[in-house]
Amino acid sequence: MARVTVEDCLHVVENRFALCVLTVKRGRQLMSGARSVVEEAKERKDKSAVLALREIATGKVRFDRNVKDVLMGKFNPPPVEVKLVPAGSGRAATPAAPPSGGLF
Repeated sequence: MARVTVEDCLHVVENRFALCVLTVKRGRQLMSGARSVVEEAKERKDKSAVLALREIATGKVRFDRNVKDVLMGKFNPPPVEVKLVPAGSGRAATPAAPPSGGLF
């Protein structure tokens, strides 16, 4: 595939906005060190966005849940464990770590 276009990817993701979301998410994964699932990418020096579009066009990268849920921001976060400490126990409360900066 010499050039990859948005039209090449629309058979996998029908919504253009959802395609943007998926491309950005996969591009960030590739920039942080994830391996490409497309064989031809190993000899090419494509940027992460182009490589993400190539992976989507081949059908090897897709959403793991319903596209409408992704666009509406619905997701099931992991349950948070809360530990209560009695007021007079003398133990100082440790501040909770801030949430990670992930998108999904």
